[in-house]
Amino acid sequence: MQSIIERSKYMNKSFFLSLLFSGIIQLVLAQNPPDDTAVRQKIDGVAAVVGDFVVLESDIDRQFLMLQAGGVDTSNITKCEMFGKLLEDKLYVHHAIQDSLVINTADIRAQVDMQVNSYAEQIGSMEKLVAFYKKDSEDELRTEMYELNKNNTLSAQMRDAVTSVVEITPEEISTYFKTVLQNDLPRFGTELGVAQIVIIPEVADEQKQKVIDRLNEFKADVIENGASFRTKAVLYSEDIPSRRNGGKYTLNKTRPQMVKELREVAFSLQEGEISDPFETDFGYHIVYLEKIRGQEYDIRHILLRPEITQDAIDAAKEEAEKARSRIISGELTFAEVALEVSDEKETKYEGGRLRNPVTRDYSFELAKMEPELYAQIQNLKEGEISPVLNDQDRINTIKFKILTVTQRIDEHDADFNNDYLKIKNLALQDKQIKAIEKWQKEKIVDTYIKINGELRDCEFNSDWLQNRKN
Repeated sequence: MQSIIERSKYMNKSFFLSLLFSGIIQLVLAQNPPDDTAVRQKIDGVAAVVGDFVVLESDIDRQFLMLQAGGVDTSNITKCEMFGKLLEDKLYVHHAIQDSLVINTADIRAQVDMQVNSYAEQIGSMEKLVAFYKKDSEDELRTEMYELNKNNTLSAQMRDAVTSVVEITPEEISTYFKTVLQNDLPRFGTELGVAQIVIIPEVADEQKQKVIDRLNEFKADVIENGASFRTKAVLYSEDIPSRRNGGKYTLNKTRPQMVKELREVAFSLQEGEISDPFETDFGYHIVYLEKIRGQEYDIRHILLRPEITQDAIDAAKEEAEKARSRIISGELTFAEVALEVSDEKETKYEGGRLRNPVTRDYSFELAKMEPELYAQIQNLKEGEISPVLNDQDRINTIKFKILTVTQRIDEHDADFNNDYLKIKNLALQDKQIKAIEKWQKEKIVDTYIKINGELRDCEFNSDWLQNRKN
């Protein structure tokens, strides 16, 4: 955590905490239910009231636990800073409701489904999960999770509503660099440009037909013999997040969810109808439309993936080895081979170059690179070609990759011309922070706020007390 904050020293720390939580909190909830036994056993007290919402003392502890469960070092975050972040969250939620910001309840329910199913998968059963959180029923747990997700969504939407209208001009970027950064230049870490060629084993037609036939058997058993679609999803579906919940998802016609093919099939069904098998990037599915509620569709689905034969794996690896040999020999360039043979549509037409999902350019800061990618390229010199590597992703259980480092920029102090996009982002963040501070200052005055006990002695970035005698 400390190194992240040091790299973000030009950001307001409270604003930074909000960004950190928006990026990590759902990951933590989905993957690592925290061991909050101590928090649950503590007698709760009300730390603050913000508008229509309360902050409990245990909420502060829980925020620390959630970050720690996500692997974040919290030693550099004080209790007052975390409390201030919670006050901001409640202020955002309160005014999001006041401003009638719209949230998609189907999205939130689907998110809760995935979270609860993931929890139950890790802990062993739904009964153990309900007992762990000391709830009386699964419905009570889902209700609490729904409220948590809803408030997180409202908070993020309110913050986005304030910052999304902020724009920055080239003149402002130049002024920011000359007045804010010039005398204390940020230092940017080593950056790499990375390109890759991906070869995916081809699935044999007979393997595809096997899963199609299997899905048709499931469908016939449900229709002709009254078998339970839900039970079959639990027993056989390869969609792990939804399997424990019987393959259930809630889709909304007004917003994209799931893959396009599944949505199109689901929305074409009548209540109680089961689709024929159909293909997506993930495999083959059948969908059962359980209930239509206005724009919301409750569905269950079963996913099966065709088996990839050893012959197909061997053939893909051989193709990757041949592709690498053609590059090493100088017969073709890396970009030319990528265009010719790579199975990754997102990169093959750009010379195999990977685009940074955060900055949208083609460079990756080494210190922030995903561990898997870092491990694969850390020893490559600029222009060097990696061996053929085994890899996988959420769609492909096995694939083969060839990587190269297209450019290496060593650690350096910020340069206006060479680092313009990064400086622009810093300047924009600074302007967004000021917009947030202005918004908070105005809303704090207009909102009922009461802070209790020793937390009144905290030094906040925002004036939450406003000299009130509360």
